[in-house]
Amino acid sequence: MSTRRERIDNDLLRRYQGVGDLQARERLVERCMPLVRSVARRYAGRGQDPEDLTQAGLVGLTNAIERYDAGRGGRFVSYAVPNIQGEIRKHFRDRTWAVHVPRAVQELDARLQRARTQTLQLTGREAGVDDLAQMLDVTTDEVEDAQAAGRSYRALSLDHPAKEGAEPFAAHGAVDPGFARVENVDVIERAMRGIDERDRQVVRWAFGDGLLQREIGERIGVSQMQVSRILKAALARMGDYSLGRKTA
Repeated sequence: MSTRRERIDNDLLRRYQGVGDLQARERLVERCMPLVRSVARRYAGRGQDPEDLTQAGLVGLTNAIERYDAGRGGRFVSYAVPNIQGEIRKHFRDRTWAVHVPRAVQELDARLQRARTQTLQLTGREAGVDDLAQMLDVTTDEVEDAQAAGRSYRALSLDHPAKEGAEPFAAHGAVDPGFARVENVDVIERAMRGIDERDRQVVRWAFGDGLLQREIGERIGVSQMQVSRILKAALARMGDYSLGRKTA
């Protein structure tokens, strides 16, 4: 049985989508703004202006209004929440990824992801580093560095509450399990408590100073391949630590 709120929301949506009633659309936005602010507050304390987060969430809400099929019934807010969250996460991706990772590395990481997907679809197997380097006409070092940067970017999820004891997003209804992952300096620094000092230094050199894996290897006396393994293991332990899982 639908609630009074659901009936009102769906009526406003039908009026807007059916006859272009802009007043109905504005009324629906007003009704949902407390939800937008509530979602935005859960991303507070991560170095972004709260008003910017709210505005990003508002974009997600308006997208949901345009895309939702009122004729199917159901709870509009359950559909709106993932859209609101998605735009806020996009805001973080645009800000933090741009600040901390060189644009050339960002672009190569995107090309690598497309190449991996295409190879898997065409051949049924994962493309290796050498395959990717040949496909994209880059060095294996460049592939390794872009992959490591991409893993760091996706290492920590924004779907965890920013403050201890905060209510999970499930309280709002629908939850998107595929939350995008971002490089957030404060969060990563906390997660680095889960790795030893050598690995912390390697992570800082790779993602803070932008050193190539070969250069890091020269500093600590190991091969580029060993540096790649160190980074992969360190990022995995950081992810476990951030989720409260104990590592061996």
